[in-house]
Amino acid sequence: MQNFLNLAKERYSCRQLTDKLVETEKIDRILAAAIAAPTAKNIQPYKIWKVTSADGLSKIQEVAKFPFVKAVNLVLVVGVKNEDAFIRPFDNLNYAQIDGAIVATHIMLAVQAENLGTTWVGYFDAPKLQNLIPEMQGYDLIALFPIGYPAENSSPSPRHTERKNISEAVQEI
Repeated sequence: MQNFLNLAKERYSCRQLTDKLVETEKIDRILAAAIAAPTAKNIQPYKIWKVTSADGLSKIQEVAKFPFVKAVNLVLVVGVKNEDAFIRPFDNLNYAQIDGAIVATHIMLAVQAENLGTTWVGYFDAPKLQNLIPEMQGYDLIALFPIGYPAENSSPSPRHTERKNISEAVQEI
């Protein structure tokens, strides 16, 4: 297992994936990492859909028209239910989206740990996907993760290493 900082730095938005099937053991470990994600008060207001059927994948492709989505045999979809989430009483902040983002981040890092590739797809027609896959109705769909083996020519975007420096990102008080 890689150390965490190396894992976090090596992860990138992989948009060039092959159609090689991902082994069941790897998928199981990715899902176990997602379920291990912390949520506010451990309420877990999320759902993950594992889309592997040809019909399901074609519906995903219909709402997320990126070439890399067409290459894969596995897409994980993360959704949250606002009404099921913890609401902070001081300002009524609903934690559903935060909890979903934590789960999604676990998925991205677990994919990297398995030497697979993915990218967080947020640009998709969620209402249309809910109509196409009724099981997703009632959830705010926050992310699609097409998962597969990186193609040989896959590489991070030139912007991948652009980060704020510590003095810009962190303020000591």
